[in-house]
Amino acid sequence: MDIACNIKQLKAEIPSGVKLVAVSKTQPVEAITEAYKNGQKIFGENKVQELTAKYEQLSGLDIEWHLIGHLQTNKVKYIAPFVDMIQSVDSLKLLAEINKYAEKNSRIINCLLQFHIAMEETKYGLDYDEAAKIIESEEYKSFRNINICGVMGIASFVEDDEKIKKEFKILKNYFTELKNNFFQGNNNFSEISMGMSGDWKLAIEEGSTIIRIGTAIFGNRNYNNQNKTLFV
Repeated sequence: MDIACNIKQLKAEIPSGVKLVAVSKTQPVEAITEAYKNGQKIFGENKVQELTAKYEQLSGLDIEWHLIGHLQTNKVKYIAPFVDMIQSVDSLKLLAEINKYAEKNSRIINCLLQFHIAMEETKYGLDYDEAAKIIESEEYKSFRNINICGVMGIASFVEDDEKIKKEFKILKNYFTELKNNFFQGNNNFSEISMGMSGDWKLAIEEGSTIIRIGTAIFGNRNYNNQNKTLFV
């Protein structure tokens, strides 16, 4: 697929207030460089090892890196020096670790709270009560090196548009409730990350401000043909 044409077409269709995250997992650095040359600056990775390797190889470029996959607490230290946003925060324990390593690196790290909105049991994420409990905790209130910017969710992988829209509405409602109850007057709390290659148009209709697009930019992933230098 033509990465340049794909990016141009997407950006022509995406409203100006919506950010495009190019999901570059399993893609070689050459593909990321091609996307970068065509105006794409935000890239999302699912795995810490792959993210850190790509960051090191592409350190000369002003790329904004997002960690969008499940993050284990023992791996936070590897990305804390450079990651721009962690979209997959699903526990107070993880937030505490992010805050600790952000402080060690004299940084403030942007984070999104990940919610479970899909029917599949395999998806990670919070429910509203769990998120409220985190924000109300004294430990959370003590954090000085994290910035909660909004919410993230992954809809069910189905072809039922109404089901997908319903799940996106749930995430939008979570965002609104959190905004009204905990983040009133906080302009930083403004992001709703939902929508991927198959459902991003529905997500934008339901209020998404960040979409995460992989195959519609890079083509189908080939997990057997990854850049082996990333995993040395």
